[in-house]
Amino acid sequence: MNQVDYLRISLIDRCNFRCLYCMPEDAELDYILRQDLLRNEELMTLLKEVFIPVGFRKFRLTGGEPLIRPDVVNLVHQIATLKETQDLSLTTNGYLLENMAEDLYKAGLRRVNISLDSLNWETFDHIIGNHGRSRWEKTWRGIEQAYRVGFDPLKLNVVVIPGVNDHEVEDLAALTIERNWHVRFIEFMPIGNSNLFGDRQWIPSEELRQRIRNKWGLEEGKVKGNGPADIFQIRGAKGTLGFISQMSECFCDRCNRMRLSADGWLRPCLLNETSQIDLKTALRNNISLDELRHKVQFLLQLKPEINYKLRDSGTTTGTYTRTMSQIGG
Repeated sequence: MNQVDYLRISLIDRCNFRCLYCMPEDAELDYILRQDLLRNEELMTLLKEVFIPVGFRKFRLTGGEPLIRPDVVNLVHQIATLKETQDLSLTTNGYLLENMAEDLYKAGLRRVNISLDSLNWETFDHIIGNHGRSRWEKTWRGIEQAYRVGFDPLKLNVVVIPGVNDHEVEDLAALTIERNWHVRFIEFMPIGNSNLFGDRQWIPSEELRQRIRNKWGLEEGKVKGNGPADIFQIRGAKGTLGFISQMSECFCDRCNRMRLSADGWLRPCLLNETSQIDLKTALRNNISLDELRHKVQFLLQLKPEINYKLRDSGTTTGTYTRTMSQIGG
């Protein structure tokens, strides 16, 4: 088991997209009320007094869509300037990046992951649940602007859904040939849209790799990331290809992360919600910071058992109560 030093922090559960695999179109979501979100000062207290003291050094800001969180640039600056922060990144759908990329970079952010599930505007709009004017072009301009201001590596996340966008795998992989971009293919999961998952299922990463291998050739990448992706590279390409295979190739032994929801629940494993703890309520009830550190430390000690023994029994009902947007991905 790797050292657990990486915290994914959801800043908000709301999003300006409604992606098929994250927030089903027909789902009725109870968004977190503003007063129930972790406030900036509460989050910084938890980082400085709880998470950093027990060993966390790498942080990723997620959502929902983190860029719709008020004062997000200032929050980025506060986390980036902590002397203990070794790595700070952000996952976004890219729609607001065109106007925010430069400010985020100046605030100290250096890495972004941008969701881009299709290069076809019609497929893209279908996946994100958009029924009006296409949002593809604005998202693409955000990606280009982020690269222009200096984000490196710039990663593009692709959730592969059979029968929806799986036919674009080679075209998306080709983005890495002439650009130092890093495209990551993610196996579709049952969290977020269990009905669609039951209908479409998922495609094993090795099947995708073989398709790319047949077209260009594929070799193992020389650089490994902070997360569970297996890194490969098209021969001669400037960028890399990552494969996150949580369905076909269990990577629990390499998991180095926990997840903090926007309302302060600490989740030890994406697939386990029975062992999570409510840090926000404890903090607001004036539970001592020392006791909060002990709670997190205890969960860290349990994490290997949760990963291996409780991964497939992570709910009490067999159905996840929170969507991807509510967990933070």
